[in-house]
Amino acid sequence: MCRLLETIKLEDGKLRNLEYHNRRFNASRKEMFGIAGDADLASMISVPDDLGKGLYRCRVIYRNKIEKIEFIPHESRIVRSLKLVKAVDIDYSFKYADRSLLEILYDKRGDCDEILIVKDRFITDTSISNIAFRCDDGSWVTPDTPLLNGTMRMYLLDSGQIGKTEIRYGDLTQYTGAKMINCMMDLDSAPLIEMDRIID
Repeated sequence: MCRLLETIKLEDGKLRNLEYHNRRFNASRKEMFGIAGDADLASMISVPDDLGKGLYRCRVIYRNKIEKIEFIPHESRIVRSLKLVKAVDIDYSFKYADRSLLEILYDKRGDCDEILIVKDRFITDTSISNIAFRCDDGSWVTPDTPLLNGTMRMYLLDSGQIGKTEIRYGDLTQYTGAKMINCMMDLDSAPLIEMDRIID
């Protein structure tokens, strides 16, 4: 039985975006393990008193039950370049704790900071995030073919900050910039990646 993972932003003692983490946590438990009912991660996570300031990643590792909760100080990794990497058989529709397939792809990044995964000619995700692209009019879109429907992606779509569309490998020239989005990075905080820094 595989282990799954939720990574939640802990900022100044507060867990962020819990509505969307609860949504994915409960949907994953139901589909993978047959567990019905809605659990509330807020009632399951006890934040240590000494983590009242600063930025941490709260990692919840679980199968049918939560097995481990850990808090890791977050260190931002600045990504300025992406290497396009093709993957045929990868499946990351659940947030698996085992990231070995993603790590194999990440090792193909060459001189770039991160990878951008292409599956069946469609743009998907980086190894650690969903991605959004800036259009000529300044609006943002994300591929409708993500490997994982991330919690920040869900929030940005629901709040109308981004749209979603089919983005093929050959469509990248239509866009004027890109940003990685995940639980730790939104459109405001993520650095802009210039399109000429997305390398084939």
